[in-house]
Amino acid sequence: MPGWPTTILGGLPIARAGLEESAQGFVDHALAARGRRARPLYSTSANGQVIAMCAKDPALMALMLQADQIHADGMPMVMFSKLYSTKPVLERVATTDLIHAVARKAEEAGVSFYFLGGTEEVNAKAVDAMHKAYPRLTIAGRRNGYFTPEQEDEVIADIVRARPDILWVGLGVPLEQKFVLRNLDRLSGIGIVKTAGGLFDFVSGKNRRAPQWMQRAGLEWAFRLWLEPRRLAIRYLLTNPIALQALIRHSQ
Repeated sequence: MPGWPTTILGGLPIARAGLEESAQGFVDHALAARGRRARPLYSTSANGQVIAMCAKDPALMALMLQADQIHADGMPMVMFSKLYSTKPVLERVATTDLIHAVARKAEEAGVSFYFLGGTEEVNAKAVDAMHKAYPRLTIAGRRNGYFTPEQEDEVIADIVRARPDILWVGLGVPLEQKFVLRNLDRLSGIGIVKTAGGLFDFVSGKNRRAPQWMQRAGLEWAFRLWLEPRRLAIRYLLTNPIALQALIRHSQ
């Protein structure tokens, strides 16, 4: 998977891989990593907000560039690349879709998950929802995302004991990127560490996804704005112009 071709969007190397290809890559890599005690593959995602944050914060850009793989988790990025790039990203790989694509394949292959992040209630409900949707999927362990720096060693020890094939880390940007890079070498033996943002809120049912037609049209942002106008209107007004400028100036 790290050898997949990339397209530079907003200064970030975005993997040119579709949803199903990415999911199969996760499963294949996780199986190949078993018993090797090697450093996990670190996969993360970017959307317009992340591109805007990177444009304003070189430290976050440096964090993102240390990932082995970055997926396009925003349809506007895909649409921009199709219009302006000679090597466009052909498909959005949203983490909220990727987890289900990986889970379907993981059931068959015996690949296990660990969920780290969200509140205790959201995390537990996310695990329960995945068990119901994929009865043969192995959840090796779970932990809410509310822990102190003093508890981090304990969290890492629990993950290592559980030995999941894929660790999904939903602590939000940039906390999850910092957590992963701080602990990546300590997580040897785990196949993949995937940052997941607010994934567990969606898996648990706390947050709603947009209808499929809106997702396909690149309008999921509008659906979320309709659900949370006060919180998201200001964010979009502040970040969208910065993201667009970064895409225009720093894409290939």
